[in-house]
Amino acid sequence: MILDLYYAKRFLQWFLVITAVLMSLVMLIDLSDQFRRFDSQDLSFWQLFGLTLLNAPAALSQFLPLIMILTTIVLFVGMARSSELVVTRAIGRSGIRALMPPVGVAMVIGGLAVSTLNPIEAVTANRYKALVEDYRQPGSAAAVSLTGEGLWLRQGGQNGQSVIHAVNYHGDAQNLVLYDVSILSYAPEGGPVRRIMAQEAWLDGADWVLRDAKVWQLVVGVNPETSARRHDELRLPTTLTNERIRDTLSFSEGISIYELPETIASLAEAGFSTTRFRVWLQVELARPLFLVAMVLVGAAFTMRHTRLGGTGVAVLTSVLLGFALYFVHNFARILGENGQIPVLLAAWAPPVASILLTMGLLLHAEDG
Repeated sequence: MILDLYYAKRFLQWFLVITAVLMSLVMLIDLSDQFRRFDSQDLSFWQLFGLTLLNAPAALSQFLPLIMILTTIVLFVGMARSSELVVTRAIGRSGIRALMPPVGVAMVIGGLAVSTLNPIEAVTANRYKALVEDYRQPGSAAAVSLTGEGLWLRQGGQNGQSVIHAVNYHGDAQNLVLYDVSILSYAPEGGPVRRIMAQEAWLDGADWVLRDAKVWQLVVGVNPETSARRHDELRLPTTLTNERIRDTLSFSEGISIYELPETIASLAEAGFSTTRFRVWLQVELARPLFLVAMVLVGAAFTMRHTRLGGTGVAVLTSVLLGFALYFVHNFARILGENGQIPVLLAAWAPPVASILLTMGLLLHAEDG
């Protein structure tokens, strides 16, 4: 038990050190990128630094597999050089048994990443998107969301805000069409000034094109129906683009894992595709297993005495194999999002296969 706690403590210490070093480098690079991105805006250092901090949880989530494999490599290479693994095997404990504490810590870290880091990442990612839009064009921040009632959009400009609701939509990023559209426009002071109903709407450059539209002017003391006008085609200026709408509709990272089941149920009820969100949910649930796979990959080639030589090659092989598994993991997720393979297979097959592969390598190394 004492030896297990020692291994777990060493693994956690190296994990924290590598996380601090890597995240410091990532944040410095991101901060310089923020300076470049907003060089035409008059933003203070602290505003840019705030954007960098908002990006940090997403960066940490993305780099967790790399941090895990580097932690494992540093831990076991160091223990091999100090002959601690030799002593461990001499007292009758196998190398695979010595792996259990790091695996346990990786499972705990994976659980925290799913239960705690994921909601933080969702909140900060949404806040980052809102701030970026506000900094680039103050007062014109746009929002897009999907609910069981359909698609909701909000756009802004110098003439005020507009809330757009569509019962359904169809098309790709270059040809997005909204159906049964309702638009409610507000004055800069906040009061409603106009309502529009249309059968269809699509974006053409910087304008909404509305087909078979009816417009009501909302003026105090005047019956809106008496001044209502019908248009076979009506154009309205907008700050939204097809790409922004489609990117937001597929922005699973902006939804926490606690909200995903309800979101999936609402979208399914409204008749929208939920494949991307179901894949994202299963990928998040499988994250602890994938982090364990990274630990096993790092240990498979480094749990050997340095006197045997080839330590550099073993470390390089571990890192390359880790990157290969990470690529396969992302590729399987893309296939699942596109409906090419089942959702559960896309999310769970890569980590399970990685664990089985590395366990085979470890058993071969330990028992020949």
